[in-house]
Amino acid sequence: MDTRRLILVMIFAFSSFMLWENWQEYNRPKPVADVATNTPQAVADGSTPTPSVSLQAAGSAIAAVTETPVATAETFSVETDLMKVTISTQGGDLVGLELLNYKESDDKDHNFVLFDAKHQYFAQSGLIGDGLPTHRSLFRRVDGPLQLQDGSDELKVRLEADGPEGVRIARILTFKRSSYVVDVAWEIVNGSDKPLAPHAYFQVQRDDGEPAGGNFMMHTFTGPAVYTEAEKYQKISFGDVADKSAKFVKTADNGWLAMVQHYFVAAWVPEQGVQREYYMRKLDNSKLYQMGVIVPVAEVGPGTSAVSSVSLFAGPQEQAALKALAPGLDLVVDYGWLTVIAAPIFWALQFIHGLVGNWGWAIVVLTIAIKLAFFPLSAASYKSMAKMRLVTPRLVQLKERYGDDKARLNQEMMKLYQTEKINPLGGCLPILIQIPVFIALYWVLLGAVEMRDAPWILWITDLAAPDPWYILPVIMVVSMFIQIKLNPTPPDPIQAKVMMAMPFVFGIMFFFFPAGLVLYWVVNNILSIAQQWQITRMMEAGGKAANDAKA
Repeated sequence: MDTRRLILVMIFAFSSFMLWENWQEYNRPKPVADVATNTPQAVADGSTPTPSVSLQAAGSAIAAVTETPVATAETFSVETDLMKVTISTQGGDLVGLELLNYKESDDKDHNFVLFDAKHQYFAQSGLIGDGLPTHRSLFRRVDGPLQLQDGSDELKVRLEADGPEGVRIARILTFKRSSYVVDVAWEIVNGSDKPLAPHAYFQVQRDDGEPAGGNFMMHTFTGPAVYTEAEKYQKISFGDVADKSAKFVKTADNGWLAMVQHYFVAAWVPEQGVQREYYMRKLDNSKLYQMGVIVPVAEVGPGTSAVSSVSLFAGPQEQAALKALAPGLDLVVDYGWLTVIAAPIFWALQFIHGLVGNWGWAIVVLTIAIKLAFFPLSAASYKSMAKMRLVTPRLVQLKERYGDDKARLNQEMMKLYQTEKINPLGGCLPILIQIPVFIALYWVLLGAVEMRDAPWILWITDLAAPDPWYILPVIMVVSMFIQIKLNPTPPDPIQAKVMMAMPFVFGIMFFFFPAGLVLYWVVNNILSIAQQWQITRMMEAGGKAANDAKA
């Protein structure tokens, strides 16, 4: 097989691989973990979950409480420097969360909303125990400030609810400056004459709808995920939860549970070392799903009190903040099997951004750096292509002479390669080595929330959105045509036509890709054209000088 056919196969393989990656994201088999025999009794009508026997304190009697939704619930808003949160007095649920530093994908005049009524996306919590309040109970807000004050680093919101006789219950939400973390605490004061051994649960509720801003060319994961030290990062599809076939770690003393979508995440993070139990379920006769974590509360004796707290991260997938909060939480920015390559690429991109102050120019500089790193490999590839270009007329002659005898044609071609010291694979192998790096960079630019709403120059105001004027995709198509012209012309007319069609195929794909991705390919193509043109010019000049010397 000659170099031209290898190049053609490589182009088809690369485009097929990109499509395959998206298909895999949609249909990826989930990691299979050992399933605990004592799993939570997931009550499908949305009532309180029941912990398994393995998590219950000895002798405690835990009953699932089914309550009627409160019709008189009210809402109020809390605002910090990063977000505006709407809280319902029913359960103290977080029923709205507006991120003040991010805009909606399809409406840049409005801030992005993570928790909302459209998807029934709420953060809920409650207590498990006879007469204790759940996420369906009515709470009373204790008077206090609802906006983070200047000079203050945190804001506490207190809600109280009725418990069993002699028991006082409070839910305390602590918001912090410059943070997307909300500490959710339960305070239990036992004024009765009986000990309490309750459990607390913390869950998110959401439908299975895709978030706004995606398209059919870029599928990203939306759904629940669990992390433990034993099984690491486990993604679970809504479909597996619905048919009760989801496999994930149920019990552990570490890890977290999250609802993941493109660029954003809501994660419950209990303290490390505290025994916990994860659960997921689909509510009957609805499209709603609930997934959460149950943690035991230390026994509360008569006349004593106890506090149980879990952190909720609800915001953008900023990797530094996620990594600082909990081990493995930064894995929600999913680079797949190329994480080992993608992680240092993102670090380099962040470092360059710190120097140039613009993500678009950071992509340009990073592309140049990667091109320089692979300069020797690229040079070897282009030299091989240039040699092939020089002998193309002789290959055409061989095909005309031995076109009816394939065995003789291949024999003469190999003899020509040996005589001219040409390796037919020399033009492809260096490029194949670079492909994993290019694909890793593709996932970095696709998954980094830092690209969202990040401007470059002039008409490019959002590197995470497609080019609104399609200028970059058009430039990319033109650059691909120039590259094809610099390559040896395939002697087979069908191959030649297919090669000329490839820029249009890629162009259609890149019309839907984020501008940051297209910017990378445009810069890479321009650098490749400059390098290939210079090497081809030098090789042709050398070949001409050699022919003149022979004459």
